[in-house]
Amino acid sequence: MIKHKNEIETVTVENQGNIAGIINKEVILTPAEMLDKAYMFNVINLPSGSQIKEHPHFPDAEIYYILEGEVVVTDNDKREVLHAGDVVFTGNGDRHSVSNESGHDAKFLACILK
Repeated sequence: MIKHKNEIETVTVENQGNIAGIINKEVILTPAEMLDKAYMFNVINLPSGSQIKEHPHFPDAEIYYILEGEVVVTDNDKREVLHAGDVVFTGNGDRHSVSNESGHDAKFLACILK
């Protein structure tokens, strides 16, 4: 399967569920396109002041790979600033959150694995 950029849908989520503020999700591949091997494969645009609140992953797992900007990630009780090229993996019942406390937009790849 090949998918071109003009075929990628962008979805805006504002103050829903575990989203505080606004995010724009580029849905790179849908679960069906991934043969249901993963739940999500999105690029998340996280404007300054927005947050994905703390949540656990069990039995699934999630990867955040930072593409642009600076985000603050909690990994269980550890809080750390991440930059482009940094990665965090959360699974096995662990919990995480990500927020943008900088004055600039940030972007990261998010993948939820089954």
